[in-house]
Amino acid sequence: MGQFSSSGPISVWKVVPLLQGVGITMVLISTLVSIYYNVIIAYSLYYMFASFQRVLPWTDCFEWSDDKCSKTTRGLCNVTVDNNTLTTNLTWVKDNNLLCIANTTVLDHVELPSKQYWERVTLRQSSGIDETGGVVWYLALCLLLAWIIVGAALFKGIKSSGKVVYFTAIFPYVVLIILLVRGATLEGAFNGINYYIGTQSNITKLMEAEVWKDAATQIFFSLSTAWGGLIALSSYNKFHNNCYLDAIIVCITNCGTSVFAGFAIFSILGHMAHVSEKSVSEVVDSGFGLAFIAYPEALTQLPVSPLWSFLFFFMLLTLGLDSQFAIIETITTSILDAYPQAMKKHRIPITIALCCVLFLLGLVCVTQAGIYWVNLIDYFCGGWALLFVAVLELIGICWIYGVNRFIKDIEMMIGKKHWSFWLWWRSCWIFISPVLLTAILLWSLITFKSPSYGTIQYPTWGTALGWCMIIFCLVWIPITAIVKVFRARGNILQTCRPDNNWGPALAQHRGDRYKHMADSTEPKNVTELPAVTSMTGYDNIAYL
Repeated sequence: MGQFSSSGPISVWKVVPLLQGVGITMVLISTLVSIYYNVIIAYSLYYMFASFQRVLPWTDCFEWSDDKCSKTTRGLCNVTVDNNTLTTNLTWVKDNNLLCIANTTVLDHVELPSKQYWERVTLRQSSGIDETGGVVWYLALCLLLAWIIVGAALFKGIKSSGKVVYFTAIFPYVVLIILLVRGATLEGAFNGINYYIGTQSNITKLMEAEVWKDAATQIFFSLSTAWGGLIALSSYNKFHNNCYLDAIIVCITNCGTSVFAGFAIFSILGHMAHVSEKSVSEVVDSGFGLAFIAYPEALTQLPVSPLWSFLFFFMLLTLGLDSQFAIIETITTSILDAYPQAMKKHRIPITIALCCVLFLLGLVCVTQAGIYWVNLIDYFCGGWALLFVAVLELIGICWIYGVNRFIKDIEMMIGKKHWSFWLWWRSCWIFISPVLLTAILLWSLITFKSPSYGTIQYPTWGTALGWCMIIFCLVWIPITAIVKVFRARGNILQTCRPDNNWGPALAQHRGDRYKHMADSTEPKNVTELPAVTSMTGYDNIAYL
């Protein structure tokens, strides 16, 4: 839809004016996510800089740790209780003291140095979201640097970011291959792979609604589907670009990369489990714990660990920047599409102003309670709202606009296809995808649990705030629909029909199907367009 009309995520809904609020919701979700997502990039920057030391600072327990901090090694020892000899676990505790600790208490009383470094040094973590504390200055500086990088890459839009992405998209593959080769040669690597995808995998997790919700939103995030990013970036394509082939290649590459990355990650985690004489399940963590606790701890087990640490966090940095570029470009494109004539010469100041505002909003995420805010926004904004938008997008395009009309639009770009070619896609768009997404959405809502970060539960007001963020994003859908119906004098059917200016941007691409299209939307002088700095809407095609 973006390529066909050269429009961003809001203006593309000229196709179904009643649902233009869906586009606004996409942009608002992207805006909220961009606030905390750059904080994760800031974490990666901090750990990358911390890797420039002979000994990684989370290698062992230092002055910042407490008595729980320990490098644990399991063994067996005998203790006497009431004249009976029992065999229990041997744990090597801080200050070289040998203690016999029952298996059920080991994890409660011992914390890895990497975990304490993450909480005590990196985050200076408070006891909860209601204890804000001060701004962690070095994280604030890393956040500022992250926004400077994003702003510098996007100040000329696709023209500048496209060149940067050549590096940020390719470099992670180089690092993943290096990590996989190194991990596969380590002792215990097979156990990690076996836990990742083998006989030790916990298949019962597939019975949890949260897993399916996370899986769906992760796929949407990595492909920019339902976020508006896909529409915004595709609006810069040539009209006859083979978007079908692009979709197949990107989806396969995306999923293949995720599976491939799992092998690189779990092979090294398997080695960590082997060295510490634990099961893989005890060293594996999820979310922030995997990226900033478990994996950094595993890296300390490798020779020349600072090098591997630098490569890993530099890889996280480049992966994060790729996603952030798409998110910010979505917001910028929407702003420029709304006022193309007034804004086309002001892309640079708009980009700078946007980055500055989002940086200031993100400062709450680098306070001592910052991790709670990051987790809260991620938990709510990156989940249910996204699934709801995806379902409405399918309904709007395939049911209201019409799947047959949509297919004809695609064939105008990529050429005529046999009717049998569309059978699978029709079934997906009309039935399979909306039913699956609706089922996941309802299932996850029914089994909803109040959010928590680790063992720390959010207060009631924190959960209420999360729902308010979702409502703030979604409320524009009914508001916009009411406004459209009111302007159509109550004629709902009129708001379900495409606007008169819906269709290909340039006249030579319209053919007989769109020859009636209003000429007011076409640029008066197309030959002048490549010189302008704004590349949204109709400027996109002219530039390319």
